[in-house]
Amino acid sequence: MHILINGVRLYFDVEGLGLRAEGAAMREAPTLLMLHGGPGADHSIYKPAFSACTEFAQVVYLDHRGNGRSESGPRESWTLAQWADDVKAFCDALGIVKPVVYGASFGGMVAMAYAIRHAAHPAKLVLVSTSAQAEAHTQAKVATFRRLGGDIAGDLAQRRYIDGDTSDDVLSAWLKIAVPLYPRVPSDPLAMGRVKFHREATSWFNRVGGEGRSFDMLAQLNHIQCPTLVMGGVDDPMLPIQCQRDIAAAIDPHLVTYKEFADCRHGVMPDVPELMVATLREFVGWQ
Repeated sequence: MHILINGVRLYFDVEGLGLRAEGAAMREAPTLLMLHGGPGADHSIYKPAFSACTEFAQVVYLDHRGNGRSESGPRESWTLAQWADDVKAFCDALGIVKPVVYGASFGGMVAMAYAIRHAAHPAKLVLVSTSAQAEAHTQAKVATFRRLGGDIAGDLAQRRYIDGDTSDDVLSAWLKIAVPLYPRVPSDPLAMGRVKFHREATSWFNRVGGEGRSFDMLAQLNHIQCPTLVMGGVDDPMLPIQCQRDIAAAIDPHLVTYKEFADCRHGVMPDVPELMVATLREFVGWQ
């Protein structure tokens, strides 16, 4: 499905009932709004694992502008501020009130920007394997890729994140060599084939001088006003666990819940799906 938001048609999908029969009444389930990683990927990275969350929420998947099945709009609008404002406008257009917004990796960056810019809008926030600073712990990233994938992976991470090489050759090699190292548990070999990938968004965001190399929201995280669950895998090569610790330390301690998962890597869900769903169920709090 598509909907026109801020001048661009955004793709979204919905899984699970919003209103559920309960005795003589209909009870409204929370909305779990999923913001995917990338940039350049799409919401399919969350399917089918997050179908389990329909037991306690209506799950809404959104492709960011310039990503997946959404329209691109001008590439100058591919900014964290615009993506964040799109989330707010999307919810308002569909009548989604007080969503629980879930963002992993790049999706977490958008989720933080959204919660900073529209602090009263979300009911709750879930941040997984993400970073509030573009250049945070980059050397740890390179070192972890080298430890998990040898020199070929370490050198590739060096080229991409230290040298700033956003060429198609590097991105193609990254998808083949580095992405399989993201989870500890081997992923579905057909999963990447299901992703509708927009490489221009990846290159634009991560180009030398681009926002992906300069953003810094850490000092603004104290503007977040809703309960926030921050999670990460201890062995995450893509966004090291130190990034999650930084985020949790910057949010009001009365609002933040922090969880680290041993023997887990990027995204957490691929490595411990049952534990992840149980953690989300408890945080969402719908029985």
